[in-house]
Amino acid sequence: MVKPVMISMCEIKNDEPVIVGTRVELQLLTTLKCNLRCSYCVLGVGDILNSQKHASYTVDQLKAFIGTHLAGKEIYISLYGGEPTLNTRFILELMDKLPLSRFNLQTNGTLLDRVPEKILARLSNVMVSLDGGKEVTDGYRGGGVYDKVMRNVEKVRHNLSGTLTARVTWWSGETSFEELDELTRTFDYLYFQFAQDEGAYGPESVEKKKQVLSRLVERFFLGREFYPVVPLMGTVRNKVLPSRMYESAAGLSQCRVSTNLLNIMPDGKIYPCPDMMYLPELLQGDVVANWVRKSPLQPHPDMPCEGCSAFHFCRRNCMKNMHLAYVKGNDNWKKNVTEPTCDLIRFMGEEVDRYHPDLWFAKAPLSYRNKIAGAEVYEYCEVMP
Repeated sequence: MVKPVMISMCEIKNDEPVIVGTRVELQLLTTLKCNLRCSYCVLGVGDILNSQKHASYTVDQLKAFIGTHLAGKEIYISLYGGEPTLNTRFILELMDKLPLSRFNLQTNGTLLDRVPEKILARLSNVMVSLDGGKEVTDGYRGGGVYDKVMRNVEKVRHNLSGTLTARVTWWSGETSFEELDELTRTFDYLYFQFAQDEGAYGPESVEKKKQVLSRLVERFFLGREFYPVVPLMGTVRNKVLPSRMYESAAGLSQCRVSTNLLNIMPDGKIYPCPDMMYLPELLQGDVVANWVRKSPLQPHPDMPCEGCSAFHFCRRNCMKNMHLAYVKGNDNWKKNVTEPTCDLIRFMGEEVDRYHPDLWFAKAPLSYRNKIAGAEVYEYCEVMP
């Protein structure tokens, strides 16, 4: 279980804005229950998975928290878990009592066909978690999961008003270009995130990922149609329209944990990063006690990012990786996760530069330019992988 940590009121600095900018994403972990047990699930760290069955704070308490600390901000909500579709009653109440908010759902997709149509109609985006193609997804999530998810996606598509995004945790070096490319034909967007696991980055695996990245980038620039792969879109945006990084995240990490993302546990405790809710020193606030402080996940002098060739578009990418490697001094994590992930991001940026993104953007159709500059999906995923 997560151990409670006491934060004295004198530690909460009122002269610093809690949220940078005019928008705030509330990532609500509506439950920590899950009907799957993916082999790499970060909620397994610190015995978090299944530790809190359902949200124990009320929607009225959440509204009071918003009124006290987030007044005047545009609120959009990501429904997260565990598996959030196991708590649709809470979701319906949220949508009823927060009618001006936008909603995003991140789900494993196996129960998507059971989600009430009233919820589906209100969702701006649905992020469906996969690991690539059928073989690799079933290998990490269980036999038959991939086919079931794809059937459910087709069942609910006609009831969705928003977009569908495939959220791929890129763990295996065996995940192929063809598998990722196929997902762009089923979903409106493809987002991939490099897995945060010490077993994912052997030399052979990294080399295979680079080969796939090269083909993805080539397809992005040379394909006949717009290629809706969010990390590539985000990289191009950050290179050709760098001001957008400051509009959305004040030029800090594009995952927004330093600026305008609050992750709210089912018990109302708030943390900046959903992957590090097992670290009590990162406790940022509490909906029930109605307090919040500035995100403790901020740039640190020990982080070497500003000297990196990718910094101008990456902006520290994953603060979890940076924090564990350079602030907590976890040398194994640094060597086996942070450094190879940074290597892949540098490589991706170099591959993008080979196609002169500024010239490509200048000649691109207006519809392409508009998606690159301001696709709404950027607000629901990390933009960078």
